[in-house]
Amino acid sequence: MRIGLVVAIEMDPIFAYYKDIEEIKDVPNGFKLYKSQKENSEIYILQTGMGEIAASAGVQYLISVCKVDVIVNYGVVGGLTTDMSKHKVCVLNRVVHYKYDCSGFMDLKVGQVDGYDSVFIPTDKNLYEHAVKINPDLMLATCCSGDKFVDSAEEKNELHEQFEGDVCDMESAGVVLTCKINNVPCLLLKAVSDGLVGGANEFYDELQEASAKCLSIADEIMSTL
Repeated sequence: MRIGLVVAIEMDPIFAYYKDIEEIKDVPNGFKLYKSQKENSEIYILQTGMGEIAASAGVQYLISVCKVDVIVNYGVVGGLTTDMSKHKVCVLNRVVHYKYDCSGFMDLKVGQVDGYDSVFIPTDKNLYEHAVKINPDLMLATCCSGDKFVDSAEEKNELHEQFEGDVCDMESAGVVLTCKINNVPCLLLKAVSDGLVGGANEFYDELQEASAKCLSIADEIMSTL
């Protein structure tokens, strides 16, 4: 199996975890691609940079060029509730592209992508149920995803109240929508770096530890795919 591992910025744990990693040259500007061999799988690790567009383009590259069978997206997120404290690891069962807004000229709600019945974009049920089976401590979570770093507790509360979000990030909507267009399954595993009252300072303080914890769980699950 060929697994595409999509990473925005959290690469230090990758280099520490995969000792046999090798860089693949001749990839598009802005991307960095690495490869690791794992039992019966090849893992193509793509660092995309931040944001929905970069994540979407990276997923498409992994699907079109690397011919991956499944996409796994690991990284850190902001917590939108008191339950989602720092280092809490969750698996996304649905995503809201909350910055998507066609309500001004179409019969759609804010955050509702054209072609979907609600604001919630479901992820691959077989994969997230499999992930929870492998690691029962994983919490199913709804992610509010948009091209903005959410720093304030006030805005985090608003996202939770409006969209029932548990966490927020800047890549998940791009990953899920691109996978659905290509009919390729995806699994999204996220660790909370900054909690409800945390912001940029907590994000930077907790980035490495949270992402390392998330990667160890992601690798455990990838070993069973």
